[in-house]
Amino acid sequence: MLLDSASMYFRAFFGVPEILAPDGTPVNAVRGLLDFIARLVADYRPTHLVACWDNDWRPQWRVDLLPSYKAHRVEAERTGEPDVEEVPGPLEVQVPIIREVLAAFGICVLGADGYEADDVIGSLATQARQPVDVVTGDRDLFQLVDDEADVRVLYIARGVGKHERVTNDWVRTKYGIDARQYADFATLRGDASDGLPGVAGVGEKTAATLLGRFGDMAGIVAAALDPDSDMGPGPRGRIKAAAAYLEVAPTVVAVARDLDLGPADTRLPDQPRDLPRLADLGHRWGIESPVQRLTDALAGR
Repeated sequence: MLLDSASMYFRAFFGVPEILAPDGTPVNAVRGLLDFIARLVADYRPTHLVACWDNDWRPQWRVDLLPSYKAHRVEAERTGEPDVEEVPGPLEVQVPIIREVLAAFGICVLGADGYEADDVIGSLATQARQPVDVVTGDRDLFQLVDDEADVRVLYIARGVGKHERVTNDWVRTKYGIDARQYADFATLRGDASDGLPGVAGVGEKTAATLLGRFGDMAGIVAAALDPDSDMGPGPRGRIKAAAAYLEVAPTVVAVARDLDLGPADTRLPDQPRDLPRLADLGHRWGIESPVQRLTDALAGR
């Protein structure tokens, strides 16, 4: 089980009412995340679990290829404008606490310098050689769904308790494409939340139609440049006009799958690794109840 950690603690922060530790520090994201993990462990009983981390939420190599990538989030931070993607102060102070608590539990946390959590997830899922559940509220990770390799997404956009199990059939029913085409689909359609402009005039329906006829981005671009292809004049003109964007965007959108993350013990323990430290953290931050619930979930696994 691979956790998109930031996706989960953002949802915990915004979904759980403010709760303060004895010293007044907010801990709603800490409590919510622990309860999310406890529920997932109890329901799915994974043998291995990794909390995947954003060591770099906006890697420079992606920005070099596409300067608009997540640029609106930087601007929101610079101007002080509210933005759901910006880490609010009351959440920011909780992130180190989350790291401490996960370490005391013995839950593996993995990141990679110069890469996002999505890239860590993509590499682990591709290299796992065992069934994988990816827990995220981010549609970009639908590109990893692979029925043959037994990789699926537990999509938590509506909440952990109402999550959807995303398989290739789910993606095809929802978007009219196969999961392996999702990165190209997102590139064509665009995604304002990531600063991806997409191809002007190409929405989800047209993107799905083009991928259905021409297979992938390379096939679509080749058809647009081939005067003898049966691509209509409208889509042809739009694809050709977006040539510069389409040259770089697929690399930006595709998650890395080949990172060398080094040796790591990803096994999920059946009891906390450091009970005295965990007890101290539970008392200090007033999170004894969610700590106990996750402890019970590990033991019941």
